[in-house]
Amino acid sequence: MKILLTNDDGIYAKGLIALYKRFKENHIVTVVAPESEQSAVGHGITLHKPLRISKVAIYNKNIGYAVNGTPADCVKLGIMEVLDTRPDIVISGINPGANVGVNINYSGTVAAAREAALYEIPSVAVSINCLNITNNKYFDDAASFTEKLCKKILKNKLPVKTFLNVNFPDKPLSKIAGVRISRQGLFPLENAFEHRSDPKNISYYWQICQLSKINNISNVDQSDIYNNYISITPIKCDITDYSLIEDLKQWDL
Repeated sequence: MKILLTNDDGIYAKGLIALYKRFKENHIVTVVAPESEQSAVGHGITLHKPLRISKVAIYNKNIGYAVNGTPADCVKLGIMEVLDTRPDIVISGINPGANVGVNINYSGTVAAAREAALYEIPSVAVSINCLNITNNKYFDDAASFTEKLCKKILKNKLPVKTFLNVNFPDKPLSKIAGVRISRQGLFPLENAFEHRSDPKNISYYWQICQLSKINNISNVDQSDIYNNYISITPIKCDITDYSLIEDLKQWDL
């Protein structure tokens, strides 16, 4: 496989290095990733400043390309400028922290996979529901499963402009209950703003948001990972609500 590897946590992130180590053994891997963390930037692209690509040393002095932009920027540049030919597949991750439910809308990890799908390149976003995002032990397990999944993707094909969003429990593969094909949960985030004051007594706000712990609804991404399953959700780039089209035509607009 010829693989374009990216993420939203930065080119030196442990999850990306775990994927690189796993795939580099048997595949052609090119890393094009943000030079710094870009979590929760969604599908933003950079239009008002120049984008710069720098060669940097990553795992065992191999070379990756660091971009001063978003995950979507990295995929665009990787496909259009860095690689000589289109990759067979684009992998985004491994993100420390689940990207399920409404978080899919905010995630830079998911946006990178979506960007590849817009180019009609098979893609997958990979995350792990870390309890401790700075000391995760199971990136290698997730990378191993991801390699198996990517082979299945290329063998069985995905619909055009559809990609897979994969989330792992924070456990080794040997202790995971199995795999579930899940739908996206739309349970609200537990949102709050912490009101603070700076040294000049000027108010500011620190946003706090976390997923609700839903564990009693089978085949929903949010619930499945809490019940110790790998969750795989197919996501379409086309977000049209087709069921409403005919109704809207009757609104006499």
